[in-house]
Amino acid sequence: MQRLFSAFPDGWPGFGLLLLRIVVGVVAAVQGVHLVIVANLTLGTCVIAGLAIAGGAAVLIGFLTPFTGVALSVSILLFWFPSPAAGLFLDTIAALLIMADAIAIALLGPGAFSVDALIFGRREVLIPHE
Repeated sequence: MQRLFSAFPDGWPGFGLLLLRIVVGVVAAVQGVHLVIVANLTLGTCVIAGLAIAGGAAVLIGFLTPFTGVALSVSILLFWFPSPAAGLFLDTIAALLIMADAIAIALLGPGAFSVDALIFGRREVLIPHE
């Protein structure tokens, strides 16, 4: 699992990744909730909205970031581009920006301020001297 993450930057780069994760996660989760409230609930819309809500929450906290970033992009692709529901993202550009941000998060990693950093982050290895 460690190979999926290039680094866990802290400081200003880590804060930038945290800000990016907050924006993408909140927007995706809100859009998923909005889809559940507004759309006619079929099995497909429930699955896609659930994927958006779960993916948004996982990206927000930084859990399994490479997988959830891609899953979030796929969910946006599935529930917005075939037939956009009223009120979901303002236009195609907004949906593309959120997809690009989710893919960027998946490629860059979660940063130091995430659950992934706690689970898979840097470790200090002490080599005993004899």
